[in-house]
Amino acid sequence: MESLKIFSGRANQELAAQIAKQLNTELGKITIRDFADSEIFVQVNENVRGKDAFVIQPTCNPGNFNIMELLIITDALRRSSAKRITLVVPYFGYARQDRKDKPHVPVTSKLVANLMVAAGANRILTMDLHADQIQGFFDIPVDHLFAAPVFKRYFKEEIKLQDFVIVSPDVGAVFRSRYFAKQLDTEIAIIDKRRPEHNVSEVMHIIGNVKDKNAILLDDIADTAGTLCNAAKALKDQGARDVYACITHPVLSGNAYEKIEKSVIKQLITTDTIPLKKESEKIKVISVSKLFADAIYYIHMEKSLGELFLE
Repeated sequence: MESLKIFSGRANQELAAQIAKQLNTELGKITIRDFADSEIFVQVNENVRGKDAFVIQPTCNPGNFNIMELLIITDALRRSSAKRITLVVPYFGYARQDRKDKPHVPVTSKLVANLMVAAGANRILTMDLHADQIQGFFDIPVDHLFAAPVFKRYFKEEIKLQDFVIVSPDVGAVFRSRYFAKQLDTEIAIIDKRRPEHNVSEVMHIIGNVKDKNAILLDDIADTAGTLCNAAKALKDQGARDVYACITHPVLSGNAYEKIEKSVIKQLITTDTIPLKKESEKIKVISVSKLFADAIYYIHMEKSLGELFLE
């Protein structure tokens, strides 16, 4: 696949290297460095004219810096005459700012989408968006992957739970939880929570039966981990046995690691869309590199991605 080129920003080079390895290729040659005032310099060090270029860069912390780096790489490839530029954004930052829920606030995820298109992106490949409607913010094709197949494999082959229930930590995650429950042929429960302010959540009610069952909390993002830890305690208080948590994107800001260590969560299973800041005995990371590699191959070969969701 000489016409396929994989480039990586600096946000998650380990995942990018694994994806390239899955595709039996090497990462493209690119120079990225910072000037003394923190401006970013990018130079593509190989010929990409007429090539199908994929840029792997999650827009995780520091989000503003990583977004800008992604835009500059995209512009460099566009000006180097790449035939098509696909931005592989395993974690799409600013996805929680997807609507006007109060007066005089921006819809920042739409702004980020506009910037990516303006920079020269022809296609977006991402995973477990916080809000599905963000796909419609782009005027270019968006391929939206789910981490559910790798979580399903882990629970079936490694954990082998009996008498379990999938728990949605809030109403917004119900669709994702229902999809995962269908994959594992089980039922769901829903936690009714309220959020009095940013990064603060309170559990109000649990809808569904969790007594004497193993509970799997499923969400796309854990930021401060308050939602997960409060939900896990509420499930225990309602008679659940062991509580596991599955999150796609381990943002884990502030004292999130300490909260998880002290919580009743038996194990937090997450992916490598974002590199962990530190290791923890309670946190298990499973790779989504093969899923992204398969998607990149299908896009490059102009094949449907539908079969990636049929596991």
